Amino acid sequence: MYDIVIIGAGPAGGSAALLAAKAGKKTLLIDNDKGMTKRAWLENHYGIMEITGPDLIEIGKKQAAKFGAELLDAQVTNVTKTDQGLSVETEGHGSFEAKHVILATGAVVELATKIGVNIKDGTEPRIKNVVDVDAQGKTNVAGIWAAGTCAGVSVHTIITAGDGAKVAINVISELNGERYVDHDVLKTT
Repeated sequence: MYDIVIIGAGPAGGSAALLAAKAGKKTLLIDNDKGMTKRAWLENHYGIMEITGPDLIEIGKKQAAKFGAELLDAQVTNVTKTDQGLSVETEGHGSFEAKHVILATGAVVELATKIGVNIKDGTEPRIKNVVDVDAQGKTNVAGIWAAGTCAGVSVHTIITAGDGAKVAINVISELNGERYVDHDVLKTT
C-alpha cells in the first residue's frame, strides 16, 4: 500500500511527489501526459531563467524519483474507498491501494466529479470548475486532497508548484501525527 498516490505530474503533482518521497513516504505519481504545462514556455518561474514546460515537468519527475517516488504513465479511471483506505484504478495498469490521494489534475475535474468530490466555480480565466478544498487542501471525501489549478489556485507554475508542496506537507503531517517540516541546509566543507 502506498502512503500517497498523486494523480498528475505537472508542477503541483510533481512538487507533492518530491516532498512526499523525500519525507520517506511510499509515493506513486501517476500521469497521463496531457497536462497544459507541456505547452508552456516559462520565463516567470523564480530561480529559472527560462525553460520549456516539458523540461520543467521532466526535471520534477526526476527529482521525485531521486527520493524514491515511483512513476507511472497511465490514465486514472476511478478512486474508490476500501477498508484500508483508497483504491486508485487505472486504464491498463490495474489498481493501487493508498492511504491518501492528491488530485493534481490541472484544469480537469472530471475524475474528481466521478469520485464524489465537491466542485465549485473557478475564478481563473478559462477554468470553469475547480475542486472545493479547505485551506489544507482536503476535499469532502476522507483521504482525498487536491492541489494546484484543479484546487482553484492560479495556473502559474510557480504557484501551483507551491500549492502542491503545501498540500504534500499537510498530508505528510497527518500521516506522521505531527507537523512536518523539510528544510535542507548547505553542507560545509
